[in-house]
Amino acid sequence: MQNQDLQEAFIRLVNDSRGILYKICRMYGATEPDRQDLFQEIVIQLWRSYPSFRGESKFSTWLYRIALNTAISDLRKQRRYITPTDPDLLPTQLQDIQYSTEKEEQLQSLYAAINRLTELEKALTMLYLEDKSYTEMEEILGIPQNNLRVKMNRIKDKLRKMTKEAAYGIGNA
Repeated sequence: MQNQDLQEAFIRLVNDSRGILYKICRMYGATEPDRQDLFQEIVIQLWRSYPSFRGESKFSTWLYRIALNTAISDLRKQRRYITPTDPDLLPTQLQDIQYSTEKEEQLQSLYAAINRLTELEKALTMLYLEDKSYTEMEEILGIPQNNLRVKMNRIKDKLRKMTKEAAYGIGNA
């Protein structure tokens, strides 16, 4: 029964954090199948790591760390594969991620610019858009706050330039 309680707690926490997972998958997955694969890989990694979650940080901070590391590692692989895991060992009550077409269209231009950023810049941008404090960002990314602030200012300038170029068709990317 203890495993059942562990699974129920995990499912509840992950379901409460679906928005975070959606954003990470959207930011790092180029196509819908890529996003679905990434979502599954992140959930598998979260489940594997969940017994070691000690509650020393917020669950969302821990989730970001695991999910971003999984997404970035996945991008770095030449071949895409998912480490085999016995499906009977995974929680089954998680629903597949759903994407809203209307919302997707509204975010398309922002994601187009963000997708041109480096892996680290994407992660930092996502955390910034999630209103994470620089303290939380430091904890998640392991980069000192002062460096994060400088990087974020540079990213903002870069995104402004890219969106201006896209809107007005000027300059080079």
